Amino acid sequence: MKAAVIHGPGKVTYDTVEDPKIQTPRDVILKVTATAICGSDLHIYSGGIPQPRPMVLGHEFMGIIEEVGADVKNLKRGDRVVVPFPIACGHCFFCNHELPGHCENSNPEKYGPEGGLMTQKGGALFGYTDLYGGYDGGQAEYVRVPYGDVGPRKVPDNLTDEQVLFLTDIFPTGYTGIDWGEVKGGETVMIYGSGPVGIMAAKSAWLRGAGRVVIVDTLQYRLDKAKAAANAETILWEDDGKNVVEFIRSITNNRGADVCVDAVGFEPDRSMLDKAKAVVNMEVGSPKIIEACLSAVRRGGIVSVLGVYPTTYDNFPVGQFFDKGIILKGGQAPAHKHIDKLLEYVQAGKVKLDDIITHRLPLSQISHAYSIFKNKEDNCVKVVLDPWK
Repeated sequence: MKAAVIHGPGKVTYDTVEDPKIQTPRDVILKVTATAICGSDLHIYSGGIPQPRPMVLGHEFMGIIEEVGADVKNLKRGDRVVVPFPIACGHCFFCNHELPGHCENSNPEKYGPEGGLMTQKGGALFGYTDLYGGYDGGQAEYVRVPYGDVGPRKVPDNLTDEQVLFLTDIFPTGYTGIDWGEVKGGETVMIYGSGPVGIMAAKSAWLRGAGRVVIVDTLQYRLDKAKAAANAETILWEDDGKNVVEFIRSITNNRGADVCVDAVGFEPDRSMLDKAKAVVNMEVGSPKIIEACLSAVRRGGIVSVLGVYPTTYDNFPVGQFFDKGIILKGGQAPAHKHIDKLLEYVQAGKVKLDDIITHRLPLSQISHAYSIFKNKEDNCVKVVLDPWK
């Protein structure tokens, strides 16, 4: 079959690889009908999260069941499904506590309680390096789905692939940021990053009754997309973000936002000085967006961290965190926890997901797709790929 394979930083190619096969009785084989590039895929593409061997990428995918293992009783060949991005057994301690990203069984070689970049990880993710299980991903014609009796959700026939594809990751992830923020109605929510996750967080904030939603970014075209797709107020990051903090305090009686969402992660736009500091401190990327959230959120507010942070950082403002009494939550989104409810929102027409798509390309153009997404060229916000064109 054909698939998108990472061969090192900056090199993703369209390769012929071995077809996936059933390996355990709980596996299913999926014929992929739609897949997408996620912002977190770029961390592998940039080399920020290492992957030493070639691997099929992709954790946002859906398709049609081609084959089922003997123990999978809830699905059959021909069923059309969407697949949440964590690989979870469904029965361990963490799965039973609706924390599929921490599954104790899906990542046996790297799993452990300590956590960290190169030490002990949580559960497995599709197409997301050997650190997260080493499972090939769904930017391919076919993919093996472990624990196929747990993850895949059947899709109603009246919904197109593009209407439901983002239930795999970015919609549950954006919703998780708002859920962690305990939004109940009337809150002022500030979201850093107007990429796909940030826009989904904004849509989710409205679903939860937010009173005001503001999105921050360094690029105007992304803010324009956020305004059009999520009806959010927008503000361009300037003066190292000081203008953003001043703005949010000016509209909240000098308090700050009730909830701040970090939808950027450890690879934000940075100056040469910021990059030099990271080299001196032997750090990967920067925590500047978390730090911006800690400034912009009100005392007693909540900061939700959806962006990826794989390592430690010196000079983290623990004193500010403590003095302001901030609640800080983060991690892999529990997609399995929310996906059924979010599918109902889509089916009822309460939210539209496909309006963030800017590029539709055949999988054969995967190198070009990663390049324009990474470099923010051609006003790219979200790329959807068809493996069969």
